[in-house]
Amino acid sequence: MESFKYNKNPKLSTPLDPNFKPAILAIEAFEEAVKQTEDYEKITIGLKRSDQDISVYDTVVFGASNAQINQNEFYVERLIKSLLWTKGGYQILFKGPKALGDFIKTTFSNEGLRTFDVVFMERIYEHPFDVIILGKDDKLEEIEQAKAIGKHLDGYRIGFDAGGSDRKVSAVVNGETIFSEEVIWHPKTNSDPMYHINGIKDSILRAASKMERVDGIGVSSAGVYIDNQAKVASLFRQVPDDLYEKHIKNIYIDIAKDMGDIPIEVANDGDVTALAGAMSLDDNEVLGIAMGTSQAAGYVDHQGHITGWLNELCFVPVDFNNELKLMNGLGIMDVVSVTFHKMLSSN
Repeated sequence: MESFKYNKNPKLSTPLDPNFKPAILAIEAFEEAVKQTEDYEKITIGLKRSDQDISVYDTVVFGASNAQINQNEFYVERLIKSLLWTKGGYQILFKGPKALGDFIKTTFSNEGLRTFDVVFMERIYEHPFDVIILGKDDKLEEIEQAKAIGKHLDGYRIGFDAGGSDRKVSAVVNGETIFSEEVIWHPKTNSDPMYHINGIKDSILRAASKMERVDGIGVSSAGVYIDNQAKVASLFRQVPDDLYEKHIKNIYIDIAKDMGDIPIEVANDGDVTALAGAMSLDDNEVLGIAMGTSQAAGYVDHQGHITGWLNELCFVPVDFNNELKLMNGLGIMDVVSVTFHKMLSSN
């Protein structure tokens, strides 16, 4: 891909990274330049998480006769990578120029530049990753399934937070905390699934012992969780794949079942942060950011629901400075991606 020409310097200087080129400024500059041309083309990008969850993003690119057409590839590749890690999906649906669609199909494949992203999404959604190029007359409509969760303080409840260096638990009775404990642990360096199971269960049972019953358990945990299953989580990264599938994937579901089929809800740290913020502010449309073993962001919408998006921002390209190249043509974030991919593969 050619060097991107639409990077802009931020208004505030960044002495620790003087070459920082904020992605949002580059995107705005690119779209503004495109819309000033007469033959620009509209494109639509869909990200499918399930038949009931499809996110849609509309933007513009240079037309086929424009001298800047080669700028489209960098822009679209960075944009789709950002959308994947923000919203998630195992299928990209693309409406636009066929040549650009073919580029996306090659780039986001098991043999392409974005192999890491593809493998990660396949692991999360348990579907083969694919890019579908739609025709001009094909419909692509957004289907977002926001989810009502939490905000229940009545009864006897347990809140558990699994972090990379400590685990925290609280027992709450009708909104009042009667017990709280923080325990140091080392999940990122332990490959034995029983270390994780016993540690989490110990904290939750300690809280349960302080109450006459348990009406529900709420879990905030680093990683990607769908239907309360741990799809991918850095906390358990040393656990081999076969043991992960057997013991870790349903770790929270199994613990709640062992305690008597207690209702449980497991959410990403970002969603929980947004939910806690909404409850604290007594308001909706709240963004939450959680920085720990990874970086997550959650959002509570105008109805007080969470989005159901992936919300893992650790691999979102926030810096569009593409002058920092390594010998093999990869950028800094690509090195991180490749390293993490090898780590996943080794498990």
